[in-house]
Amino acid sequence: MTAATPTDVVEPLVPMAGVDDVGLVISDVGRGTSIRIPAGVVAAVDDIPAGHKVAVRAIAAGAPVHKYGEVIGIARADIPAGAHVHLHNLGVGEHTVRGGPSRGAPPAWRAPVAPTREQFMGYRRADGRAATRNYIAVLPTVNCSATVARMVAQAANVTHAGVPGLDGVIALTHDLGCGMAEGTAGDDILRRTLRGYAGHANVVAVLTISLGCEINQPEHVFGGHRSGATLGIQELGGTAATVNVALARIEEMVSAVAALRREPIPIAELVLGLQCGGSDAYSGLTANPTLGVAADLLVAAGGRVILGETPEIYGAEHLLRNRAATPRVGRRIDELIAWWHEYTARNGAALDSNPSTGNKAGGITTIWEKSLGAVLKAGTSVLNDVVDYAEPVTAAGLTFMDTPGYDPVSATGMVAGGANLLAFTTGRGSVFGSRPTPCLKISTTSRLYQHMRGDMDFDAGPAMSRDDQIHHGVRLFEALVDMASGTPSKSEALGFGTEEIVPWRMGAVV
Repeated sequence: MTAATPTDVVEPLVPMAGVDDVGLVISDVGRGTSIRIPAGVVAAVDDIPAGHKVAVRAIAAGAPVHKYGEVIGIARADIPAGAHVHLHNLGVGEHTVRGGPSRGAPPAWRAPVAPTREQFMGYRRADGRAATRNYIAVLPTVNCSATVARMVAQAANVTHAGVPGLDGVIALTHDLGCGMAEGTAGDDILRRTLRGYAGHANVVAVLTISLGCEINQPEHVFGGHRSGATLGIQELGGTAATVNVALARIEEMVSAVAALRREPIPIAELVLGLQCGGSDAYSGLTANPTLGVAADLLVAAGGRVILGETPEIYGAEHLLRNRAATPRVGRRIDELIAWWHEYTARNGAALDSNPSTGNKAGGITTIWEKSLGAVLKAGTSVLNDVVDYAEPVTAAGLTFMDTPGYDPVSATGMVAGGANLLAFTTGRGSVFGSRPTPCLKISTTSRLYQHMRGDMDFDAGPAMSRDDQIHHGVRLFEALVDMASGTPSKSEALGFGTEEIVPWRMGAVV
């Protein structure tokens, strides 16, 4: 972007005119450049990078600073109009419950427009579930069998390349499964996650590979759930023998996959996981509200939508609480925030540590600011349920899942919970991909879309106004339906998706 010169008059973008204390400059602004604010024209006090905040009125030290009509932080010093507002003069205050208690039943809701599609072309499983892809999965119970699982998947993909209806053979590798105490939270999370992947609708068959001596035995993972075939490396006599037996088993599985065909399935059977990563100041102005429109259309069609990343709702939790279907659901949001405060403090961190170096370079200053932009991905519908990490998502409409903010860990939990689609907004440029659930990546700016065209699926850069967000949100909804129907995402075409499976690691390693 070109820099504004002192002879230009810059008009910053102000999300909530008349309420917000800051605006966003869309090009570099030099000190002394004229900036139009509600009171007239002032000179920029500082050099301000593109995408960063400028004060549109004077803000006293200790006063709350507003963006999106909400508080994004507390002024650390007096901030004159025209000053750069960022890490040097803006921070968060002490943790308090924001927004007061749940106010009961949320107001009646309707989508901004009607859904434009009623069906997608998917696979109908024998148990009635809907799938968007067909994968055969090789599931290691422990890190010690992960390399063998990867060897099996690589060889099988060479042998069975081009089989109609087969999207591939994937190794669901991870680095856990031993060195952890049975029955702990971390142990439960791993087993729930692996069970969710093995039983995922997009996994048409699964082959489990165990070392043999690990804590995370196959029967502990699956219990009464289907587990397909299980092979033990120690029992079979080592790596080569296990790979040979595994390839023979997969040969049998492939023959059944070749007979599967896509068919029309109601949109109501899509389950969409919402992610954002590498966020910048445009995330809350373009891509996230545009994805929110698409999410609302899916909810209006009867589908399920999953919002997560609990550390990234801190500062916006009151907005979700006020959308909760019941007081119990609203209280659950507050309980999660309280738990995360205790969890981060126990580990020598704080929730305001969340904004990354890239987030800050992109103009995001505090976790409150980041969160207020992040929740826009979830649109405006009623929050119907709150579930733990990797738990099955069964309620129609919007569900919140307790996940970390780290994208691969959060997405892994959503896939384990049943998401058969993922949508991922990015401002700095993420290259995340996912299997067995396809992921569509959405850029916050047209500049990023052009710069990383090989990785970005959708350009939300033009969606600066509400009318534009609705227009592009409809297009995004249709792009998600197309992906559900078999159109490959950019990350699928590049081969992403197996290294990004990262179960939430919690607890002591012993």
